[in-house]
Amino acid sequence: MLNSLDIAKRPEDTRVVVAMSGGVDSSVVAGLLAREGYDVVGVTLQLYDHGEATHRKGACCAGQDIHDARRVAAALKIPHYVLDYEERFKNAVMQPFANAYRRGETPVPCIACNQSVKFVDLMEVAKDLGADVLATGHYVQTRLEDGRRRLFRPVDANRDQSYFLFATTQEQLDFLRFPLGGMSKPEVRELARELGLEVAEKHDSQDICFVPQGKYADVIRKMHPEAVARGEIVHLDGRVLGRHEGIVNYTVGQRKGLGVAAGEPLYVVKLEHRTGRVIVGPREALMTKTVRLRDVNWLGDERLEALASGNGAPVEVKIRSTRPPQQGAVHMADGEVFVTLFDGEYGISPGQACVFYADDSETSEVLGGGFIAEAVPAALVA
Repeated sequence: MLNSLDIAKRPEDTRVVVAMSGGVDSSVVAGLLAREGYDVVGVTLQLYDHGEATHRKGACCAGQDIHDARRVAAALKIPHYVLDYEERFKNAVMQPFANAYRRGETPVPCIACNQSVKFVDLMEVAKDLGADVLATGHYVQTRLEDGRRRLFRPVDANRDQSYFLFATTQEQLDFLRFPLGGMSKPEVRELARELGLEVAEKHDSQDICFVPQGKYADVIRKMHPEAVARGEIVHLDGRVLGRHEGIVNYTVGQRKGLGVAAGEPLYVVKLEHRTGRVIVGPREALMTKTVRLRDVNWLGDERLEALASGNGAPVEVKIRSTRPPQQGAVHMADGEVFVTLFDGEYGISPGQACVFYADDSETSEVLGGGFIAEAVPAALVA
């Protein structure tokens, strides 16, 4: 007989490592599992704890969060370990983030963090500690169906984190558990109060943990001063409209703060890292209906190569974490994966994630996804 974590053991014989960030979500996960009688061990990763990030409200992984995780573990009477992963985090997340911006991309570092530090390194730590599973406070669901553990969107659509977890592999899913996927955020906070946790009213993290006040260009400037080089701002028609102080200060789709005067609204259409040019144009130039993907992770039953032949496999597609999925199709050509967006999308940038869902239901199955290598302007698609 399986316990609530789908393990064929009694809870007290099941060791669970909980990734404790110091926030209310992971604290409730630890509290719930401890209350159910599981052998719970809390682990907190010190990822970034420098300068203003240490006590900055709205940032995760800061020094105060580590102290909060320690206090919660002590209150729950569970073992707790803090692991220094700053160097690993810098190499696996921060450097790729900075390098992507230097290439004119728009990276999603939280996905990279899950791919490397949290679901690879921390998973190995959990196994070394003799854990049967690793539990986190992410708002997604997994279920055993037809002998496979599948990934689904959570009950609380406002907290849906499936976009950031599309790259989770099948092997990782088998070892991971997400106890909050079937709850709403208000229910989680109420449970925190019920469990007597000091963090019950703690604010949720908002910023990227290593980007103070959201000023990512400042981080890149510190890591790669040479990346902030002046260049031209050029209209799609070839006119040079002005100069800029570095392409890292711009993102595709940006309208405000371009630093040029024109008789029409202009948007950043493309960032050319080789020439150092910022290409601007009208809004319609931002429309994209086809994207080419790299590093695709497929979680569906059938092989993607079989499904994506011919007219392609119908999927719901999410390009931005804050936008609902739209209808699309994934297909392959010459060994590469392409996605057609039936309604199209404005301002898609290389480096963003493209996530696949089985249907448009609120708790749809996540079929995987990939990173955008190229956004093909709608005007160039026949």
